Amino acid sequence: MFNVLRGMRVVEGASFIAAPSCALHLAQLGADVIRFDMIGGGPDRNRWPVASNGASLYWEGLNKGKKSIAIDLSRPEGRELACELITAPDPSGGLFVTNFPAEGFLAHEALKKRRGDLITLRVMGWANGDTALDYTVNAAVGFPLMTGPVDSTAPVNHVLPAWDLLAGAYGAFALMAAERHRRETGQGQEIRVPLGDIAIAAIGNLGQIAEVSVNKVDRPRFGNDLFGAFGRDFRCADGAYVMVVAITPRQWSDLVTTLQIQDEVRALETELGVSFVRDETIRFQHRARLFALIEGSIARLSAAELSARFAGTGVCWDRYQTVKQAVTEDRRLIENPILASIAQPSGHTYPAPGAAADFTGLKRSAPVRAPQLGEHTDEILATVLNLSGIDIARLHDKHLVAGPPKL
Repeated sequence: MFNVLRGMRVVEGASFIAAPSCALHLAQLGADVIRFDMIGGGPDRNRWPVASNGASLYWEGLNKGKKSIAIDLSRPEGRELACELITAPDPSGGLFVTNFPAEGFLAHEALKKRRGDLITLRVMGWANGDTALDYTVNAAVGFPLMTGPVDSTAPVNHVLPAWDLLAGAYGAFALMAAERHRRETGQGQEIRVPLGDIAIAAIGNLGQIAEVSVNKVDRPRFGNDLFGAFGRDFRCADGAYVMVVAITPRQWSDLVTTLQIQDEVRALETELGVSFVRDETIRFQHRARLFALIEGSIARLSAAELSARFAGTGVCWDRYQTVKQAVTEDRRLIENPILASIAQPSGHTYPAPGAAADFTGLKRSAPVRAPQLGEHTDEILATVLNLSGIDIARLHDKHLVAGPPKL
């Protein structure tokens, strides 16, 4: 946690990954993020993974450091409260992050009639309004059909929701750009960040739209081979698997030297009339011959022996491990300063990350736990909407708002 965005207030009305992760990034840099949910929780309230008591560890992870207000959004009076919260006149506010439909009570055109300088960051599926999730967008842009074993034609879905995470990060960046524009011009605006556009931009920026446009063919599957360079998984003598990549000349040279296969590689270069150290694409083109050399060398060493050889060199590699192994055995994770052990509302205490970036000269504070659903309801009604205690009590009596569940 850092305080570089201290004094900024963001209201979040969102579910799932992209929009909540956008607001999470802002919260972990010091913004005051207020999340509103339906009483009882929104559609992501109980998403897996969950703890043994059923509490969503997913929800806790994406909502660290935020404040929570629970509102009955099914009733006009509850929707009115949400709109008042979003458009409250405080100059530090007027920033709204959502993935609600572009039309409806949270439409930007309707909200800006209440506050003309409102900035709305809206995560969508497709730009034309069609529904989509990360997994369907991924299917649409072709990645699952170029992922997986070479001898299979079935799609292989990725376990990482890449488009959600990229949209969340891009959304935080875009919101900051719009806030800067507002400070200079006084103008608000709606920013739409469709997952589909994030995916299209990514494959275009990586040259893959050009690839099929120019070459007129789809990229085939390469299994675990790194496309366009040298890289693959290899098995050690003790059964452990490692990923080895050699993109730069030094990475390649040090790999060849530490595995003591200089003579074999030199003979292959002479046979083929090439230099593997100069060009990563040459290594990719002849990867089958090179893989055989590397595979044989690594297969004679245990993971510990391989690690000892690679230590202090420019070889780029790592061992395949489970998440459990990573967070319990790998000192790079265990001792990472972005992690701190915090007690969460689920009743469990576990390591949780703060901001991923580090700011020179600024003190990093520990991440803040997620709120209980509705934990800050009364505080928000009083400080943001300036309601009296009597008015707040009336809202509770009408069941328009709710505090945290009683234990």
